[in-house]
Amino acid sequence: MKKIFIASLLGFMGIMNAQNFQGMAVYESKTSTAEFTKGLSGNKDITPEMQKQIEERMRKMFEKTFVLNFDKSASIYKEEEKLEAPGQQGGGRMMTSMMGGGGTHYKNVKEKQYIVDREFFGKEFLIKDSLPKYNWKMEGESKQIGNYTCFKATAVVKVNESDFRNFRFRNRDKKEAEAKNEVKTEVAKDSTKTTKTNFTKDWEMPKENTITAWYCPEIPINQGPENYWGLPGLILEVSDGKTIILCSKLVMNSKDKVEIKPVTKGKEVSQTEYNEIIKKKMEEMQEMNGGPGGGGNRMQFRMGR
Repeated sequence: MKKIFIASLLGFMGIMNAQNFQGMAVYESKTSTAEFTKGLSGNKDITPEMQKQIEERMRKMFEKTFVLNFDKSASIYKEEEKLEAPGQQGGGRMMTSMMGGGGTHYKNVKEKQYIVDREFFGKEFLIKDSLPKYNWKMEGESKQIGNYTCFKATAVVKVNESDFRNFRFRNRDKKEAEAKNEVKTEVAKDSTKTTKTNFTKDWEMPKENTITAWYCPEIPINQGPENYWGLPGLILEVSDGKTIILCSKLVMNSKDKVEIKPVTKGKEVSQTEYNEIIKKKMEEMQEMNGGPGGGGNRMQFRMGR
């Protein structure tokens, strides 16, 4: 078995040393919608038929196919293009961007930098920042993914606040306790004011996530989907407990070459700056929806696809 692995590794090393080496991996991404559907239950304004339609739209929105084109040091990760339904070109693209899709994600492990374009409320942004540093812990477990033997590694990472896939439904007891405290505070300040409710009453963003990755030493490429990297082999599967990304196809040194270079269109911002832009806009929307006559906590998103 060890001899087979060494032979396979040497074979891949030979391919990698070829001039203009490139590889291509197809990834299927699925995000659990359980947290979101849980938030719909008990809402008197949503009929069972409406809930069924919303759940179906969410399922389609959270199941995506991505293609990773990579060479020895850089990669481009991009969602597979699909035709959008009529009338969904605007809001659909924005929601896709907020849910981890859309745009072109360029990653250079040699320069330890990533560049990704995002659309938010009709504006184009170019996020340019340093790659996150993962303190990977090798777990000593292995499993087969297709024809490849992969090994498990885990890491605790800071959550990306602009990725809405990271939202978690707030514990009901915790939510009610916080609501009572807020009411008391508001009454103490001004008994004539109406207590505002908003999206954050039902949802919260965790500060950290535990990532589980399965990498393949047979393919000694320091790459993976999205911003994942830093392991001694291509990452074929990665999960944060809510979203799982799994490689379904792998082609090494294909004849069809792709230009691997960063996108340049959009206002250049850092990840922190972009997160702040998202946060401020969400606060504005919460004020609009949470004020007197604003419909309480009905923060509406148009779900494309």
